[in-house]
Formats: sequence, structure tokens, C-alpha cells
Amino acid sequence: MSKIIAFAGSNSSTSINVQLVKHAASLVKGATIEVIDLRDYDAPIYSSDLEKAGIPESIQALVSKLAEADAYIIGAPEHNGSLSAFFKNILDWASRLEGKFFGGKPALLLSTSGGPRGAAGSLADLNTKMKYFAGEVAATFSLGSFYDTFDQGAGVVTEETASGSLREAVIQFEKAL
Repeated sequence: MSKIIAFAGSNSSTSINVQLVKHAASLVKGATIEVIDLRDYDAPIYSSDLEKAGIPESIQALVSKLAEADAYIIGAPEHNGSLSAFFKNILDWASRLEGKFFGGKPALLLSTSGGPRGAAGSLADLNTKMKYFAGEVAATFSLGSFYDTFDQGAGVVTEETASGSLREAVIQFEKAL
């Protein structure tokens, strides 16, 4: 049975991307899924001066945790059309410890926002960056207008077309496991 680690690149306690990641994870069949909170692995803003003092222990722990997985489900929140500064910082630190820290393993990339584009900019940004970290993107999905298309109480996508598209992305991801 495959082990999947799921997370969103958000430091918000009410992250809509975390909610989408959890929903997508619940749709995956035949795998053990561990949802982690990147806030547990926070690090100072990357700089070469800080790196000389050593990679933060939290980042070392995160990279070790990621190595345990056979695949990933990753949510990409968007700030001003790109990845959140929090997530980009985590990626920067992780890459300094282990450049290819996703180890050639498959990933399902997700994004959502309150707007109709569904954080398409951050999804595209992460999709491009994955090759640098040896992440094999198996499928992507973006959910627009989160507050109109997702039932937060039930934790599910309610808009029929979007729900079907997410299921298709999950099936593509499962094929890569």
C-alpha cells in the first residue's frame, strides 16, 4: 500500500487549500494518507547568511518526513498571483538541504481561491518548480470560487463539474502510484 503525504503551502489556521487537500486525499483509494501541517516546520526567511549557520532542524525534519512518502498531494495557495511567501520559503530551505527532495515521486497538485481563477497562478508556478525538486506531477486541479463551490461543513466540492474534474485528477494520480 502506498504512503501519501498531503499538505498545503499555507500558514493559515483556516486555509481553504488545506480543506481542498483533505477532501482530495479522502478520494484516493488504496493508500495510507498522512496530512501534515507545514506550520509545524516553519523556518526563518531563507538567506545564505542563515544557511551558513545550518539548515533549521524543522526543515531537516520535514525533508526526512517527505522521504517516507511514495507520493504527495500538495495544495498551492496563491498570494498576488504566485506561491505564498511561507510556502516558497519552505521550498527554498528544503532545496538547500536536498535539492531533489521530492525524489522522483508522483504528486497531485491542487489550488483554490475565493476568485474564479482558483489560484491558477500559484498552481502553474508550483507545477513549473516541481521539476527542480524531482517532483513528478501526475495531475493538477484548480477549484475556482471556493466559497460557492465547496461545502466547508461537509468538506466536499459541491459544484458537479468541478467535483467530476477533481475525481478525474485523483484517478490520474492513482494510476501513477
